[in-house]
Amino acid sequence: MWKAGRLEPMPIRELPEPPSSVHLLGPTVFLVALGVGIGESYIWPRLVLVFGPGIRWLFLVGVSLQAVVMLEMARYAMATGESIFSGAARVAKPLMWFFFATAILVYIWPGHLSAGASALEQVTGIPWVVSACIGLLLVGVAFTLAKVIYNLLEKVLSLLIGLLVVGTAVVASMVGNLSDLTGTLTGMLHFGYFPEAAMSATWFPILVGAIAFAGPSGMQQMWYTLHLRDKGAGMGAHIPRIRGLRHADEEEAMPSRGFMFDTDDPDELRKWKGWRRWVTFDALLLFWGITMLVTISFTVLAQSAARENPDVRHLIESDRREAALSAMSDTFSAAGGPMLGSVFLGFIALIGLNATLGLFDSFSRGQADMTYHFVPGAQRFRMSHLYAAFLWGLIIFAIVILLFGPAHGPDAILDTLAFLSAFAMGAYCVVLLLVNNRMLPKPIRPNLLINLIIGFGAVFYLGMLFYCLFNYGVVVS
Repeated sequence: MWKAGRLEPMPIRELPEPPSSVHLLGPTVFLVALGVGIGESYIWPRLVLVFGPGIRWLFLVGVSLQAVVMLEMARYAMATGESIFSGAARVAKPLMWFFFATAILVYIWPGHLSAGASALEQVTGIPWVVSACIGLLLVGVAFTLAKVIYNLLEKVLSLLIGLLVVGTAVVASMVGNLSDLTGTLTGMLHFGYFPEAAMSATWFPILVGAIAFAGPSGMQQMWYTLHLRDKGAGMGAHIPRIRGLRHADEEEAMPSRGFMFDTDDPDELRKWKGWRRWVTFDALLLFWGITMLVTISFTVLAQSAARENPDVRHLIESDRREAALSAMSDTFSAAGGPMLGSVFLGFIALIGLNATLGLFDSFSRGQADMTYHFVPGAQRFRMSHLYAAFLWGLIIFAIVILLFGPAHGPDAILDTLAFLSAFAMGAYCVVLLLVNNRMLPKPIRPNLLINLIIGFGAVFYLGMLFYCLFNYGVVVS
């Protein structure tokens, strides 16, 4: 047994043999689906148009920090088969309940789906509310009928992300030029560039938020630990996978705790290093590389659109996202024909669909995991039943909001949600430091450099958030 924190000790089990380090599909596809969104397709292109490509070095810092966080989330999940939420509960249960409440406050609003459906309306003419509601119901049915939900999502998201990455790169090469690409790339190395205008009350909070949203934001990195488990990564191989509601009776009994391998055994440590190489490939190539490639493509697209149509820059600077996207589409139509403009809007719709699939699954998976393990009496249900309850509850709430309320929620609520999302990122850096340095055996704990990087993340997210709050009276948005 390995005793960690205040919860049930973990039995010692054998660590599975690691797969090849080089692979095409992995749980990182969920982080890419969640992370490649408005930040990569709109916020950072807007900042480049306002401050020049030199501002992109801050994106490099943000997405690189997220890659390190991803590896540290994976450390605990692969070593124990538990989610980071269980790790937080081993330190102190109130930490886990904080994230449970934050997920409900932040992620029940159908914002990503609304943005994608709005873009789809401009292509097809179908009212965005109709397509959004139909999309929600299709997502629920697909997840309900799936035998193993993870397998379905990995295949679907891999296809959609492949289309997004290749498609945006092709379109960017058609409408952009070499100077657009060169400026975008060299801007990432312009370390220390920070124009005076960026310190204004208008732009500094946006800039801080953009760094936080370089890749997945809020609790998305925490949900990644659950996808690792369903992938069977490391000790996650000993944990049953969540099934669709139709196949819930086929689900094996879920253990009440994770497992630990013998860290004094050299052969087990050999396998552990193999698993770390496997997930490092995910972090560096699939996560860091794909996220970087998509935002480079969208930045080139924005610069070419601004060159062809000066109104685009004005619309982007005035924060009119919908009008800006429409104007960018018109510019692409002028450059390559009506089909090209429709393709651009199709990419925005695709981003909304990717994010919706990932968020709905991740939210339901995380809430079900915490409910099953920490709500008294919940274990009389199967994990699949709890997953389905949270999923359909989220879908019904989203449909009600789309039909009868503001799609994004009142402004006051959004400000609070943005604050909680950024606050969650600083909080999970603190939790990572506590969990990985206290709940894991010494041979597999992070080294000093990793701890310093995660500590920097905690100071940055929380420090800049409260600086914006007290100095400008606003939060990261």
